[in-house]
Amino acid sequence: MIRQTTLPAMVLVIAGGLAACGDATAATSTPTEPTAASETSEAAAAALTYPIVDTGQTTFYDTRDEIAEPSAGDAFFGQDAGHNGNQPSYIDNRDGTVTDNVTGLTWTQTPVQNLTYDEATTLAETFASAGYDDWRLPTIKELYSLILFTGTDPSGCDETGRVCAAAVPFIDTDYFDFEYGDISAGERVIDAQYLSSTIYIGDGRETLVFGVNFADGRIKGYGLSLFGRDKTFDVLLVRGADDYGSNEFMDNGDGTISDLATGLIWTQTDSGEAMEWEQALAYCSALETGDNEDWRLPTVKELQSIVDYTRSPSTTGTAAIDPAFSISEIIAEDGSANYPFLWSSTTHANLVNGANAAYVAFGDGLGWMQSPAGDYTLRDVHGAGAQRSDPKTGDAGEYPYGHGPQGDVIRISNHAVCVGDA
Repeated sequence: MIRQTTLPAMVLVIAGGLAACGDATAATSTPTEPTAASETSEAAAAALTYPIVDTGQTTFYDTRDEIAEPSAGDAFFGQDAGHNGNQPSYIDNRDGTVTDNVTGLTWTQTPVQNLTYDEATTLAETFASAGYDDWRLPTIKELYSLILFTGTDPSGCDETGRVCAAAVPFIDTDYFDFEYGDISAGERVIDAQYLSSTIYIGDGRETLVFGVNFADGRIKGYGLSLFGRDKTFDVLLVRGADDYGSNEFMDNGDGTISDLATGLIWTQTDSGEAMEWEQALAYCSALETGDNEDWRLPTVKELQSIVDYTRSPSTTGTAAIDPAFSISEIIAEDGSANYPFLWSSTTHANLVNGANAAYVAFGDGLGWMQSPAGDYTLRDVHGAGAQRSDPKTGDAGEYPYGHGPQGDVIRISNHAVCVGDA
């Protein structure tokens, strides 16, 4: 069933396509059946306890623009679009629920909107649908399994006059209902933060809860209050095996770590130095370590799979990753010790270009917060395990106090870990 939603007064988004601005009208269609390729990936995933759903990205980019597929040895070889993982595949159960053929999880199809954290937890405890009463709030890894990087980040289009009609959500709207923020109600276009059950204590100033923004394609930690009021979220509930997202790491004794849950093999250490995105792609493509000869920079969903959300510099004094790994220490922008952002091979496209690539913060998700007096303080505003994006190239000095309303730190040069298929 194709469903449509509106960017208020700006755009009508229809699953599988886009229409000009106007009022919503009913539209229906039958979702496509899984292809032979998707059935093959489903069979491969079935043997794993934590099969990672592919990002869906098929467009290749240089530092800014779309390009033809690079060959081995070419610049920009090894990026996300060249990796064919477990392809997204869903079943519309025709009862208000959707089953993910890769993860085996079943989801509510339509989000409940504008719930506080307490209201969402109460909903999960009492909700019954499609004959089941074992629904729950998803963990951040379960929720992130739904993200697709076929989306385009519309950030700022309502302020700058860019055409929001080109925006594509970061979730499959052939199967899930989705709405951008309601501008007429004072919201931003990107106000589509979906709640997870994963709590982050962070630096002790504020308890954060992780969420996925399917409007702009990010994971962030969100405070439970905003401007003196309880913050509200969109909520999808999930049911199914509750061990999805659990890793099973094995130290191979040769500088590599296997994850038996995902079927991936990782370098035990990161690059040890910061580099721009093109360099990170080349670093992994040329790497020779362990018995694996086919290393690559991980997709952002693969990279997020190895985050340990119980760890952080503030809570455990470590990077947000299992101790089997060894992540370099860095000096943060305020001179304190911390851990790096790690590049993914996934371009985080916006309405204009593909100049940004997604990274995951294995140290604090830092941002420069400005006081009413105009002073800036560096804080862990989004949490270790946040997924954001950086320009692929450029001068970080042009962003002395970060970017965006919370001053997200811009580094441009980040570290890299490499991945291979076991």
